[in-house]
Amino acid sequence: MHAQPRTRRTAVTALLCAAFALGATACGPSSDDAKPAGPFGELTGSQIVDKAFAATTTAKSLTVDVDLKSADEPTKGYLSLDTRGKCAGTMSVGTASTAELVKADDKNVYMRFDEAFLREQVKDESPEVQEATIKELKGRWMKSPVSDPDAKDMLALCDLKGLLGGFEQGASGIVKGAETTVGGQKALALTEPGDGGETSTVYVATQGTPYVLRIVTKGGEEPGTITFSHFGKPVVATVPAAKDVVKTD
Repeated sequence: MHAQPRTRRTAVTALLCAAFALGATACGPSSDDAKPAGPFGELTGSQIVDKAFAATTTAKSLTVDVDLKSADEPTKGYLSLDTRGKCAGTMSVGTASTAELVKADDKNVYMRFDEAFLREQVKDESPEVQEATIKELKGRWMKSPVSDPDAKDMLALCDLKGLLGGFEQGASGIVKGAETTVGGQKALALTEPGDGGETSTVYVATQGTPYVLRIVTKGGEEPGTITFSHFGKPVVATVPAAKDVVKTD
């Protein structure tokens, strides 16, 4: 018998919550808005951010790229997902541990963990169990039904509506900055100074639908960058070959 590894809730939650945690920071109360000329006419910075968050929540699919630089547990993730629950991506925690996720339908989810992640999960088991687990699962995908409680945290990453539903509106004090480009798209920077020297900047597309393209937080306990892209593009979620799969149900 081997011990079945479980995803660390804090790591998974960090990736899921990062987008709207930084978004909420960027949308807290502050002072009156400035109204310089430029994209979006005479809309205030806060009105533009509200408009962008509202537009982004209508996306049927997108890709989110997360890079959080907290000192205790830096987290990186790249995930494509849609409103039907289809998703695929990779998450790295710390300097070594990496987990991969594929969900192509509403029946099963596939997860694969590197050796560092597996060893972390079974570190309290006997040496025999540890080695048996590594031997069986290293380089292979774990297949679980979506009803499996152990897959709950990973499946939360596939909830696009839940991810985007965390954006807050009704802010004040967001200052319009310079025009720039994000991923080849023209964007307007909108920034709010926070407490303790922390600042958050939202980059909003100035052409086409005003999607949020990037959120950057500097300073504070969890600085990081979140980039949104591939709006409306099909999610490529390929079911692993049967020979590479270990069933856990």
